[in-house]
Amino acid sequence: MDSPVLVPIDVPLVGDERRKNWAKIVTNVDESLASGWAFEGDFIATGGIQDVPIGSIILTYGERGSRTNPQVEARVLRVNADGTVSLVTSAKGRAWARTLRDPVANLLDEGAQAPIVAKAWDPGLLQYSDEALQEELRRRTRD
Repeated sequence: MDSPVLVPIDVPLVGDERRKNWAKIVTNVDESLASGWAFEGDFIATGGIQDVPIGSIILTYGERGSRTNPQVEARVLRVNADGTVSLVTSAKGRAWARTLRDPVANLLDEGAQAPIVAKAWDPGLLQYSDEALQEELRRRTRD
């Protein structure tokens, strides 16, 4: 059975840990909505290591400030093959979801969510040098 290649990433905590914060692997965007409900996918824990598929789009959300006047920040991250994340875009304020909705939908449409599928190991790979295999991995995971 083929499965996506997972890498451990450090999911950043956005905002203050005492306030609302969350992260989600975004798999779909409902373009008819302009709120956080537009982003569909599985929630993951923030502020620690999580195993996620290479190429995933992660949406992180956090608040700072008081309960009556929170300062909202959201970030869109892409998971790289080396276990790092790249900041794609971010937004602040109450309109964060509408601001990020279309860019995230475009990322998903471009195939950024298509994970690399793990195949069974093949002895035929021994004929290639380590450098050639590393270059092929870099080529497959380029943005």
